[in-house]
Amino acid sequence: MALYEKPDYWSIKAKKEGYPARSVYKLQEMEEKFGLFSGASRVAAKSRFFKVLDLGAAPGSWSLYALRQWGKRIFILGVDLSPLSRNYDAGLFGGAHYVFLQGDMTTGEIRDAIVAQGPFHLVMSDAAPGTTGNPGIDTLRSLVLAEAALAYADQTLLKGGNFVVKVFQGGDTPRLLQGIRERFKTGRSFKPAACRRSSFETYYLGLDKESPLYGDVLKLSP
Repeated sequence: MALYEKPDYWSIKAKKEGYPARSVYKLQEMEEKFGLFSGASRVAAKSRFFKVLDLGAAPGSWSLYALRQWGKRIFILGVDLSPLSRNYDAGLFGGAHYVFLQGDMTTGEIRDAIVAQGPFHLVMSDAAPGTTGNPGIDTLRSLVLAEAALAYADQTLLKGGNFVVKVFQGGDTPRLLQGIRERFKTGRSFKPAACRRSSFETYYLGLDKESPLYGDVLKLSP
């Protein structure tokens, strides 16, 4: 990701409120507007807790937000190439309701480990590639990660579950949004207020998955 020398309002706010990155406010706004978590928890009403897959989890703001909001009602599997920040979690990342896999989510080994923890009621991905400064290359690399996230939704997301993924706009990203609309009752794009004005990132959301897949018969406890 691009490095920004001067912290802005959202970055300063995140540190004051105990989050490692400004991305927490993107997720918070999407939850408030679209009910990503509240919708997932309703789908999981008969379960002991609802399960979330957090792809591109590091440094940990999205996972930490979910753990703080939902407590013992939630189980999260976080996945990232980079380690989590442990400066703000106060032990939450080491608790029984959180498991972290450090590795490449596009590899077979990590895929098998993720599927073994499924199925999930919410799949969310804030994963982004290392940027080159070339919009065409960066968009293509982002699309590869977004497509991998959607494949996990195909494999592990329960019927009625929700999905959110970050993309860099451009290239073939409209095709990805169309694919989301084919799988969910609602598919749409949304750019949260906490996104930097200079950034060409946005988020695609899939709400209320329509098709049950084999994930529906996987184990429901971690």
